[in-house]
Amino acid sequence: NDPFPANNGAILNIAQIIKNVMTSAAEAELAALYINAREAVYIRLILEQLGHPQPPTPIQTDNSTAEGVINSKIQPKRTKAMDMRFHWLRDRETLKQFRFYWRPGRLNYADYWTKHHPAAHHRNFRPEILSSPSVITELNQRKKAVSARVC
Repeated sequence: NDPFPANNGAILNIAQIIKNVMTSAAEAELAALYINAREAVYIRLILEQLGHPQPPTPIQTDNSTAEGVINSKIQPKRTKAMDMRFHWLRDRETLKQFRFYWRPGRLNYADYWTKHHPAAHHRNFRPEILSSPSVITELNQRKKAVSARVC
């Protein structure tokens, strides 16, 4: 009964250099969330104009500070550089266009593409990103069954 999607597969992948100097990881994450949400607004509008009403689009972050700033759980002391971005993100969440939530990086499938990993991690993780959640569940159940028979 998790209110957030289990598989946050990307429908749009933006590779962009943030043009400003970021003073913290939270500020960099806010900038990335802003860039992605700004593009998602157009997709939402197109879908709505085509007759497909949109619920709040879930956007996952692995930075709890950034999520806290957007959801008004945290009020940062130094916000001059962040002001425009986080107020825009807060406004869009208030308008129910987006729903920002936190999950640890290991559960953030989009994070896989942004980090350098050893070959073993790629071999283990690839089936999860190339398969639907139901297929993953079935494969995990088969692994457990085989493990139980071997023991």
